[in-house]
Amino acid sequence: MLFGGLGVLAVAAVAGRDELARGWWLLPGVAKPRKEGELDHVGASWTAASPANWRLADRPDDYRVDRIVVHVTQGGFQSSVDAFKNPWHKASAHYIVRGDGHVEQMVRELDVAFHAGNRSMNERSVGIEHVGFVDRPQDFTDAMYAASARLAADVCRRYGIRADRTHIVGHSEVPGADHTDPGRHWDWDRYIRLVRAELDGPGPGADKA
Repeated sequence: MLFGGLGVLAVAAVAGRDELARGWWLLPGVAKPRKEGELDHVGASWTAASPANWRLADRPDDYRVDRIVVHVTQGGFQSSVDAFKNPWHKASAHYIVRGDGHVEQMVRELDVAFHAGNRSMNERSVGIEHVGFVDRPQDFTDAMYAASARLAADVCRRYGIRADRTHIVGHSEVPGADHTDPGRHWDWDRYIRLVRAELDGPGPGADKA
């Protein structure tokens, strides 16, 4: 039992060192420069989620980003924005995509949004919410699919994420998840095809060069 206990303490010590190593940039004077309202995705608008609903980080320098998690809000756009602004909600996502194709960013990609119900997945992923209800296929419009695919491709391009069903997953597929979104009406084949088509294109801003 003594050696077993020492082993547990050793593992805990290593884990603690890892957490400290990941937080080096929190020291005074070394934080990555930030600007209020700065966007990661061209064409998005910004509304800040409550700091209680996400965690300050420095991704991908402290946590590798290699997943995208697809969500459905189970509510309207404004109610979802208000929920992420509410410090008692204890959840948020990086983006919300509306039926008309509008994209709202609420958490910077370098920070950890509380969206997947799984700490490890939160740390390694970008969360994209889609306005609607899982049992209403009409909520998943052509404009929504197109805008979300452009966003997902942009994320994939920045972090070298493969556009496949291993790396782009639904909330219901996250280990330990108790949610059902995006549900059976979300057209995964169409979505992945659109994301790959965007990745094969010139990329955001190319027409302005």
